[in-house]
Amino acid sequence: MAEAERIIGTPDSAGADESAASDDGTAAPEEQPKGRRRIVALLVVAVLAYLLDLGSKMLVVAKLEGREAIPLIGDLLRLDAIRNPGAAFGMGEAFTIVFTCIAAVVIIVIFRLARKLYSLPWAIALGLLLGGALGNLTDRIFRSPGVFEGAVVDFIAPAHFAVFNLADSAIVCGGILIVFLSFRGVDPDGTVHKD
Repeated sequence: MAEAERIIGTPDSAGADESAASDDGTAAPEEQPKGRRRIVALLVVAVLAYLLDLGSKMLVVAKLEGREAIPLIGDLLRLDAIRNPGAAFGMGEAFTIVFTCIAAVVIIVIFRLARKLYSLPWAIALGLLLGGALGNLTDRIFRSPGVFEGAVVDFIAPAHFAVFNLADSAIVCGGILIVFLSFRGVDPDGTVHKD
Protein backbone atom coordinates (compact mmCIF):
# COMPACT_ATOMS: atom_id res chain seq x y z
CA MET A 1 0.00 0.00 0.00
CA ALA A 2 2.77 2.46 0.94
CA GLU A 3 4.59 1.62 -2.30
CA ALA A 4 1.44 2.34 -4.34
CA GLU A 5 0.94 5.70 -2.57
CA ARG A 6 4.59 6.60 -3.24
CA ILE A 7 4.15 5.83 -6.96
CA ILE A 8 0.81 7.63 -7.26
CA GLY A 9 2.13 10.61 -5.30
CA THR A 10 -0.95 11.63 -3.32
CA PRO A 11 -0.53 14.75 -1.13
CA ASP A 12 -0.57 12.59 2.02
CA SER A 13 2.24 10.38 0.71
CA ALA A 14 4.35 13.09 -0.92
CA GLY A 15 7.55 13.29 1.00
CA ALA A 16 6.45 10.40 3.26
CA ASP A 17 10.03 9.15 3.44
CA GLU A 18 11.28 12.54 4.69
CA SER A 19 8.45 13.00 7.19
CA ALA A 20 8.85 9.43 8.43
CA ALA A 21 12.44 10.26 9.32
CA SER A 22 11.28 13.34 11.26
CA ASP A 23 10.77 12.79 14.98
CA ASP A 24 8.33 15.68 15.50
CA GLY A 25 5.85 14.48 12.83
CA THR A 26 5.77 17.79 10.90
CA ALA A 27 4.98 17.74 7.20
CA ALA A 28 7.76 17.58 4.68
CA PRO A 29 9.12 21.01 3.67
CA GLU A 30 7.81 20.64 0.10
CA GLU A 31 4.22 20.08 1.39
CA GLN A 32 4.01 23.16 3.58
CA PRO A 33 4.36 25.88 0.88
CA LYS A 34 1.85 24.08 -1.37
CA GLY A 35 -0.75 24.10 1.40
CA ARG A 36 -0.07 27.73 2.25
CA ARG A 37 -0.49 28.79 -1.38
CA ARG A 38 -3.93 27.21 -1.48
CA ILE A 39 -5.00 28.96 1.72
CA VAL A 40 -3.74 32.25 0.32
CA ALA A 41 -5.77 31.61 -2.86
CA LEU A 42 -8.86 30.91 -0.74
CA LEU A 43 -8.37 34.14 1.20
CA VAL A 44 -7.69 36.25 -1.91
CA VAL A 45 -10.85 34.97 -3.63
CA ALA A 46 -12.88 35.49 -0.43
CA VAL A 47 -11.62 39.06 0.07
CA LEU A 48 -12.28 39.97 -3.59
CA ALA A 49 -15.81 38.51 -3.48
CA TYR A 50 -16.50 40.25 -0.17
CA LEU A 51 -15.18 43.66 -1.29
CA LEU A 52 -17.06 43.53 -4.60
CA ASP A 53 -20.27 42.65 -2.76
CA LEU A 54 -19.78 45.29 -0.07
CA GLY A 55 -18.86 48.00 -2.58
CA SER A 56 -21.81 47.21 -4.85
CA LYS A 57 -24.24 47.29 -1.92
CA MET A 58 -22.87 50.62 -0.68
CA LEU A 59 -23.28 52.06 -4.19
CA VAL A 60 -26.81 50.68 -4.52
CA VAL A 61 -27.89 52.04 -1.13
CA ALA A 62 -26.41 55.47 -1.93
CA LYS A 63 -27.60 55.83 -5.53
CA LEU A 64 -30.49 53.45 -6.19
CA GLU A 65 -32.47 52.78 -3.03
CA GLY A 66 -35.83 54.54 -3.00
CA ARG A 67 -35.69 55.23 -6.74
CA GLU A 68 -37.21 53.63 -9.83
CA ALA A 69 -35.57 50.47 -11.17
CA ILE A 70 -32.97 50.96 -13.91
CA PRO A 71 -33.46 48.75 -16.98
CA LEU A 72 -30.20 47.23 -18.25
CA ILE A 73 -31.45 44.84 -20.95
CA GLY A 74 -35.01 45.91 -21.69
CA ASP A 75 -37.41 43.97 -19.49
CA LEU A 76 -34.97 41.04 -19.14
CA LEU A 77 -32.61 42.57 -16.57
CA ARG A 78 -32.82 45.61 -14.34
CA LEU A 79 -31.29 47.06 -11.20
CA ASP A 80 -33.87 47.34 -8.44
CA ALA A 81 -32.81 47.88 -4.81
CA ILE A 82 -34.78 45.90 -2.24
CA ARG A 83 -34.17 44.78 1.34
CA ASN A 84 -34.55 41.03 1.89
CA PRO A 85 -34.97 39.92 5.52
CA GLY A 86 -35.33 36.27 4.51
CA ALA A 87 -33.25 33.72 2.66
CA ALA A 88 -32.98 33.15 -1.07
CA PHE A 89 -36.06 34.11 -3.06
CA GLY A 90 -37.43 36.07 -0.07
CA MET A 91 -38.46 32.95 1.86
CA GLY A 92 -38.29 32.68 5.64
CA GLU A 93 -38.56 36.34 6.61
CA ALA A 94 -39.29 35.41 10.23
CA PHE A 95 -36.05 33.41 10.52
CA THR A 96 -33.40 36.09 9.97
CA ILE A 97 -31.53 35.10 13.15
CA VAL A 98 -31.45 31.46 11.97
CA PHE A 99 -29.92 32.46 8.61
CA THR A 100 -27.35 34.54 10.48
CA CYS A 101 -26.35 31.50 12.56
CA ILE A 102 -26.20 29.28 9.46
CA ALA A 103 -23.88 31.75 7.72
CA ALA A 104 -21.62 31.81 10.80
CA VAL A 105 -21.48 27.99 10.87
CA VAL A 106 -20.62 27.88 7.14
CA ILE A 107 -17.72 30.28 7.76
CA ILE A 108 -16.41 28.13 10.62
CA VAL A 109 -16.65 24.94 8.50
CA ILE A 110 -14.73 26.62 5.65
CA PHE A 111 -11.93 27.62 8.02
CA ARG A 112 -11.75 24.05 9.36
CA LEU A 113 -11.58 22.63 5.81
CA ALA A 114 -8.83 25.10 4.91
CA ARG A 115 -6.40 23.26 7.20
CA LYS A 116 -6.34 20.29 4.78
CA LEU A 117 -6.62 22.30 1.57
CA TYR A 118 -4.21 21.37 -1.24
CA SER A 119 -6.52 21.78 -4.27
CA LEU A 120 -6.61 25.13 -6.09
CA PRO A 121 -10.15 24.58 -7.53
CA TRP A 122 -11.39 23.77 -4.02
CA ALA A 123 -9.64 26.89 -2.71
CA ILE A 124 -11.47 29.01 -5.30
CA ALA A 125 -14.83 27.35 -4.54
CA LEU A 126 -14.45 27.76 -0.77
CA GLY A 127 -13.21 31.32 -1.25
CA LEU A 128 -16.37 32.18 -3.20
CA LEU A 129 -18.53 30.60 -0.50
CA LEU A 130 -16.63 32.40 2.26
CA GLY A 131 -16.76 35.80 0.55
CA GLY A 132 -20.46 35.46 -0.21
CA ALA A 133 -21.34 34.25 3.28
CA LEU A 134 -19.36 37.12 4.84
CA GLY A 135 -21.06 39.63 2.53
CA ASN A 136 -24.58 38.59 3.49
CA LEU A 137 -23.58 38.10 7.15
CA THR A 138 -22.31 41.69 7.25
CA ASP A 139 -25.74 42.88 6.11
CA ARG A 140 -27.52 40.73 8.70
CA ILE A 141 -25.32 42.04 11.51
CA PHE A 142 -25.06 45.75 10.64
CA ARG A 143 -28.11 46.76 8.58
CA SER A 144 -31.49 47.80 9.95
CA PRO A 145 -33.75 46.84 11.65
CA GLY A 146 -31.11 45.61 14.13
CA VAL A 147 -28.12 43.50 15.00
CA PHE A 148 -28.50 39.91 13.72
CA GLU A 149 -31.87 40.89 12.21
CA GLY A 150 -30.67 43.05 9.33
CA ALA A 151 -32.13 42.80 5.85
CA VAL A 152 -29.78 41.92 2.99
CA VAL A 153 -29.51 44.42 0.12
CA ASP A 154 -30.49 42.78 -3.19
CA PHE A 155 -30.45 44.63 -6.50
CA ILE A 156 -29.90 42.36 -9.55
CA ALA A 157 -33.39 41.71 -10.90
CA PRO A 158 -33.73 39.35 -13.88
CA ALA A 159 -37.20 38.98 -15.38
CA HIS A 160 -39.29 36.19 -13.81
CA PHE A 161 -36.65 35.43 -11.18
CA ALA A 162 -35.77 36.48 -7.63
CA VAL A 163 -33.75 39.62 -6.95
CA PHE A 164 -30.22 38.82 -5.71
CA ASN A 165 -26.80 40.37 -5.07
CA LEU A 166 -23.12 39.61 -5.77
CA ALA A 167 -22.75 37.63 -2.51
CA ASP A 168 -25.57 35.32 -3.63
CA SER A 169 -23.83 34.92 -7.01
CA ALA A 170 -20.54 34.02 -5.32
CA ILE A 171 -22.27 31.44 -3.11
CA VAL A 172 -24.05 29.83 -6.07
CA CYS A 173 -20.88 29.76 -8.22
CA GLY A 174 -18.88 28.27 -5.32
CA GLY A 175 -21.59 25.65 -4.75
CA ILE A 176 -21.70 24.70 -8.44
CA LEU A 177 -17.90 24.35 -8.49
CA ILE A 178 -18.00 22.12 -5.39
CA VAL A 179 -20.64 19.87 -6.99
CA PHE A 180 -18.53 19.68 -10.17
CA LEU A 181 -15.37 18.82 -8.21
CA SER A 182 -17.26 16.19 -6.22
CA PHE A 183 -18.54 14.54 -9.41
CA ARG A 184 -14.98 14.56 -10.78
CA GLY A 185 -13.79 12.86 -7.57
CA VAL A 186 -11.49 15.70 -6.50
CA ASP A 187 -11.14 16.08 -2.73
CA PRO A 188 -10.07 19.27 -0.91
CA ASP A 189 -6.72 17.64 -0.09
CA GLY A 190 -6.03 17.31 -3.83
CA THR A 191 -6.52 13.57 -4.09
CA VAL A 192 -8.61 12.19 -6.93
CA HIS A 193 -10.68 9.07 -6.41
CA LYS A 194 -12.80 7.01 -8.79
CA ASP A 195 -15.97 5.44 -7.39
